[in-house]
Amino acid sequence: MDVKTAPEGVLQLHADDNVVVTLRYMPKGASVLDGGKPLHAMVPPGHKIATAEIGAGAPIVKFGQIIGYAGAAIARGEHVHTHNCGMGDHDQAYRIGADFRPFDLVADADQRYFQGYRRAGGGTGTRNYIALFATVNCSATVVRHIADHVNRSGMLDDYPNVDGVIALAHGTGCGMASSGEGFDTLQRVLWGHATHVNVGAAVFVGLGCEVMQIGRMKEMFGASGDERFYGMTIQETGGTRKTIETGVEAVRELLPSVNAVTREPVPVSELTVGLQCGGSDGFSGITANPALGAATDMLVRHGGTALLSETPEIYGAEQLLVRRAVSKEVGEKLIDRIRWWENYTAINGGTMDNNPSPGNKAGGLTTILEKSLGAAAKGGTLPLADVILYAEKVKSHGFVFMDSPGYDPVSATGQIASGSQLVVFTTGRGSAFGSKPSPTIKLATNSAMYKKLSEDMDINCGDIIDDGIPVAEKGREIFEKMIAVASGEKSKSEALGLGDNEFVPWQIGAVM
Repeated sequence: MDVKTAPEGVLQLHADDNVVVTLRYMPKGASVLDGGKPLHAMVPPGHKIATAEIGAGAPIVKFGQIIGYAGAAIARGEHVHTHNCGMGDHDQAYRIGADFRPFDLVADADQRYFQGYRRAGGGTGTRNYIALFATVNCSATVVRHIADHVNRSGMLDDYPNVDGVIALAHGTGCGMASSGEGFDTLQRVLWGHATHVNVGAAVFVGLGCEVMQIGRMKEMFGASGDERFYGMTIQETGGTRKTIETGVEAVRELLPSVNAVTREPVPVSELTVGLQCGGSDGFSGITANPALGAATDMLVRHGGTALLSETPEIYGAEQLLVRRAVSKEVGEKLIDRIRWWENYTAINGGTMDNNPSPGNKAGGLTTILEKSLGAAAKGGTLPLADVILYAEKVKSHGFVFMDSPGYDPVSATGQIASGSQLVVFTTGRGSAFGSKPSPTIKLATNSAMYKKLSEDMDINCGDIIDDGIPVAEKGREIFEKMIAVASGEKSKSEALGLGDNEFVPWQIGAVM
């Protein structure tokens, strides 16, 4: 729905809500609502005020959904937050497919295009990198030194179609089981990035004796020899210095062939976009997330794919996604991942309400149920086409969910491995995040943060509240930015050079 600002400086999001959201700082002693209890302390924007008496143990409702339960009686006009609102049960009476509605794709005559790099093996890139991969932490320094040398040496000056050389290093690859969930996950991440359409060629560098062996990975995924790979190990090459020198020469040899591509018009139906949020606040579920949801619907109607993730951050809203599933099988896949996470947190001594973070709470988000309802809005309104494992290749067009933690670098790393050529990231507190080889577009949820961090933010969604910009109109702006960045325009985080340190594979299992 489009946001309409109330004269009292508060906003009610749904007719069934028993809270409103503050749009500005409310001073101590103020009576925000007529006849309401004066505030005991200043309340920042994005926080909640009770619109009626809420008895102890009674549900607190926002977005027309339960976001928590009153820990004590709450008076009309009282601030509702962590001191008097706690986690509780949410609707898990899943009705798979109950809200499924078929939809029409845009007519061929209305199909939009971006300028991309068509790959001989299929798919289209939005960028054209040479990527250096450490198979294990032992080779992390080597790949970073190779990339640094090439990027600083002027070697790339004669190759205008190469976006750069990136080093994707991580802290695992050994000290782990040689089979099972953790091993399979890391393999999918490395293979997914190495074969990514934004990567023109890949160089694997290992130590030589680690668990994550290059040859075994190629065998597991059925490598045909056409994957544009170059591999070496420090032990076989003769040490750190010689491996760096060998790696630099490998890049030099690859540059002419990687450069031999040019951008050409490609339908938006070939675009896969990862949907992310981080540093969320009380406006995330009102401005940027619904606007990104509107852009998601446009992308999907053009035949493209949108990839929502962060399973702990849809907890409490998963029932809404399950009701949009295209089949019983797809709905059950999402329920299975929810059950996995409930068990995963329990065996590690946590709960699903360990989220939100302190920054989220300072921004007005109280429980994971509230955060999730806002976060899920990024997924738009169209059917849930599939649910995939972390870093598993996307096989379906449309709106897809990928299982992942809520930790942004880990989640985005999985989305890129799954095939996302772009990432769109909403933030309310401000996030210095970027990603490679797929660039990140950042959306600000409020104008104050956008003005303060304008060098990091691509689009301000705060004007949905400030100026009454319709959510659909902002969604169109985001969709156009997706096309522009996919065609080569640099996003803010890309221009700042962010992304090398945000490659963080999900580490599951015991460190041996």
